[in-house]
Amino acid sequence: MSSSIRSEISPGPQIRDTPGAFPSTPGESEPPSVVSSQHSLSKVVYERRAEYTVPAKIRIKVGSWNVAALQGTEEDIGSWFVDGKGISESLSNLSFESNGTTDGHNLEDVSHQEARRSKNKPTVPSNDPGLVPGGDSIGLYVLGLQEIIDVSSATEALKPYNDPWPGRRWKQAVADALPEGYIKVAEQQLVGLFLLIYAAPRVAPTISSVSTVSTGTGLMGYLGNKGAVLARLVLGETTRLVFINCHLAAGVEKGNLERRNWDASQILSRAKFDPLYNGAGEKEETGENIGDEDFAFWFGDLNYRLEGMPGDDVRRLLMLHTKNEYGQGGPSKRKISAELALKSNPKPSDTPNDTDRKSRIFRHNHHLHYRSSTDTPATSLSSDTLDPSSDPASLHVTLASLLPHDQLHQQMRTRKAFCDGWREGPINFLPTYKYDVGSVGMFDSSEKKRGPSWCDRILYRTRKDKLAYEEKTKAEEAAKKRDEEMKSHGIGDPAVNQEEVLFDYDPATDGDDQDYDPDADVEDPEVVTTEAGFEDKIHLEYYTSHQRVLSSDHKPLDAIFTLHYEAVDPDLKAKVHQEVARELDKAENEGRPAVNVVVDYHHNHEGESRSSSGHEGVDFGNVRFDSPKTRTVTLANTGRVPATVGFTDRIVTADKTGGDAPPWLRIQFDRSSDKDRPASESHNVYTLEPGDAANVEMTVHVKDVELARSLNEGHANLEDVLVLRIHNGRDHFLPIHATWRPSSFGRSIGNLVKVPEGGVRRSQGGHKESQGVKWSAPREIFRLTETIEDLVERAVAEWGMIAGDQNPPWAEIGWPFISSIGEEKAKQSVKERIRDALDNDTPIPDAFPSEFDVIRRVEAVAGTLLTFLSSLQDGVISENMWTELEKIILGREKSKTHLSIEDERMQILDILTTSPAHSTSFTFVTTMLVKVMGELLSQTTDQKAREELRKKHEEIFASTFSEVIIKAPLPANAKERRASQSRRKRVIAVFIKELGES
Repeated sequence: MSSSIRSEISPGPQIRDTPGAFPSTPGESEPPSVVSSQHSLSKVVYERRAEYTVPAKIRIKVGSWNVAALQGTEEDIGSWFVDGKGISESLSNLSFESNGTTDGHNLEDVSHQEARRSKNKPTVPSNDPGLVPGGDSIGLYVLGLQEIIDVSSATEALKPYNDPWPGRRWKQAVADALPEGYIKVAEQQLVGLFLLIYAAPRVAPTISSVSTVSTGTGLMGYLGNKGAVLARLVLGETTRLVFINCHLAAGVEKGNLERRNWDASQILSRAKFDPLYNGAGEKEETGENIGDEDFAFWFGDLNYRLEGMPGDDVRRLLMLHTKNEYGQGGPSKRKISAELALKSNPKPSDTPNDTDRKSRIFRHNHHLHYRSSTDTPATSLSSDTLDPSSDPASLHVTLASLLPHDQLHQQMRTRKAFCDGWREGPINFLPTYKYDVGSVGMFDSSEKKRGPSWCDRILYRTRKDKLAYEEKTKAEEAAKKRDEEMKSHGIGDPAVNQEEVLFDYDPATDGDDQDYDPDADVEDPEVVTTEAGFEDKIHLEYYTSHQRVLSSDHKPLDAIFTLHYEAVDPDLKAKVHQEVARELDKAENEGRPAVNVVVDYHHNHEGESRSSSGHEGVDFGNVRFDSPKTRTVTLANTGRVPATVGFTDRIVTADKTGGDAPPWLRIQFDRSSDKDRPASESHNVYTLEPGDAANVEMTVHVKDVELARSLNEGHANLEDVLVLRIHNGRDHFLPIHATWRPSSFGRSIGNLVKVPEGGVRRSQGGHKESQGVKWSAPREIFRLTETIEDLVERAVAEWGMIAGDQNPPWAEIGWPFISSIGEEKAKQSVKERIRDALDNDTPIPDAFPSEFDVIRRVEAVAGTLLTFLSSLQDGVISENMWTELEKIILGREKSKTHLSIEDERMQILDILTTSPAHSTSFTFVTTMLVKVMGELLSQTTDQKAREELRKKHEEIFASTFSEVIIKAPLPANAKERRASQSRRKRVIAVFIKELGES
């Protein structure tokens, strides 16, 4: 089970990738020579970091507690963790300075404390002044809790989510206990594990790059009943800290020990934090692992036990010390006295093993302690005249005799776990597990009578510690390799050179027989060189348990560290930033590409100009349907270095698509694009040498009917902003504007029949439908079909006089609606004029240039008619009409009913007349086709040839017009699509056939 979250604390500097950012943001694969000035600025500022960092000091309190899912434990959190209360000075083997002013003689005694214990109130003794620093003297509070819910429950362990309620309860308890102003900077929960980090008001703003993760190692090796919750943060923009709160496998068997080691190795290998930004604004390629930090703190219920001795003997030996905490009475005192009074008479063994020997030693110590505690007043155990290390009855000696049997220390010495630089403060306190709940010093009195152990620990490690371990292992591997090479050459072989061996040394086992020295790790603060190159120091001030907290079977413990580090001073950094920015600005202005953008403003045939429109940027003036309009933009390199330019992705909004240009705009440079373009750029780029210039043609062309319809209805516009990217230079924003001229194309028949005389452009907004029906059919259809009839008649009449022996254009079947004559530019220009005539309600013949012959005129009008019919929103035959028609045709096909042409026409007209405007439009088109066909066939005198031509024209006309008249989707299936196409052609064909044809 693994998860990751980002804290609300600033994750670090962000690199902008918004179009138009100055300067351009380099991509991940950007070549080193192509960098933005912002990136360079951050890097140079970072290189001068020594100028804006100042010495800082912070106290970090790390606390750990297994609360055993017991109710009321949160009542104690403020007392021991924040206020430093609940420490037994006599059982911690340490001297403390009180945080308060209360006289220590008024401290509540243990018996009264246990007697008044309640689940709804703190269990620490009354009048406890608090013996370790707390309150607002702590800059960073780090709390690791275990078992905030019952992790032994399979139901809880197998939940696919964390129960948030216990976490909320603990957060509230901690927040209430902390001084005012402390801010939560990180939290992470994994089933029963919970990690909270709070920072003082002066510290919180200096924390960044917070990342928290969870690593489950429990059931099946991944579930969260065991594992760790971790947090990484950066302090003062310089120092990386990692906090690991864990709960490792429980149990006293050898397999349990190996599983604990495995759990720890899994946490180390699987935990990965988010990548962070360094001080130069560069994001690391991969996330951080444990070991990449400057200082790490590993704490929690590690569950390592005391090994190789009877648990009962350890319990009795330790209770000789805890007994002295009690007065003359109380349940715990009676339990302890009863256990100490028991005589242990084991059966003798013929060959006593190591455990037997240790057991006898502990019984001997027990006898000494017991006599001392019964024959001598309790105060004699801590005589002022006797050094505790020399007093066999002292707590110091007892702990020193137990700690060599601690599994954690053994695993560290044998390099099986926590060996790579991890260390621990001196242990001068009693084992933290397992106690009777509600007791100060009564170890587990249940039937299991579990042996006491230091299960709960706080370890720490510096970067220096880790590097020293790595160097040591490298040296050992190198020495081992040299030894093997020497032996392979017969040098150093014990059988050959045994007399030359002065001593044997095995670094893995040397020192195993030494006793634990609780002061071995006590040292002055050492200098640690951080990843950022600063020299920090860390010092462990206190490491102790809170023996007089009664609400759990584990005793909480904490450690207080003083960290000296270099922190960024925001004011000094701002000053350096300004200086560097000025220096870079000066250098960049001299070496940065400079490109001028010149827009070609010109008059057109309508008299439009820049001054008339009032728009900056590229103004295309009035734009019509399917009428391209072009403007030219000149890009001139006025700088001293080559400039690589190109249009890049625009800012995407809800109503605008992506890409370097909108779909209605085409951009064309007057040269080929660069073959090698920057890896971060997906569009074409062009390199201009100093003094060079490029012309860019921009063409607006609205030929999409759906876009024209949206423009007619006012739902879209022809405005946008292009982003011209100058690589390593300043982006240019180029506004694009065009004024849409309303068009009759793209509208519905229902809308067109309401357009009054004067056309759709009589007002810029088009005609309002509320004015009512004006015409029986769209006037555009009537005018186009009428013009085609007149022009075809004229063309046929004039052809014989002007063409001679040349074949007529109608020799091509389907003319004038299918023409082999190319769509030359002149014809396109005439089509634009015809569309203007329709939209302005002016005579179509006036749109023809005098030099335009009648053949090209009729072809231009015929092409315009097809485009117009295809653009109708609902078609001449709408989808609903076609559904009814096809149903009738299918019925005839199934019943194999054959109708005459007249009957077929009547069936079709019955459907079409449900919408008179559609029916009339259909009649205009089919009547025109009949007249055109009649004119084309009039020049053929041979009856047989005439009939052959008629059938061919009918086939082409029916096929061509069925595609533009009927507005209904075709079936996806190929066979059904062909059948539907055939039925559609039949609907047209029956109206252009002569009566009597089949």
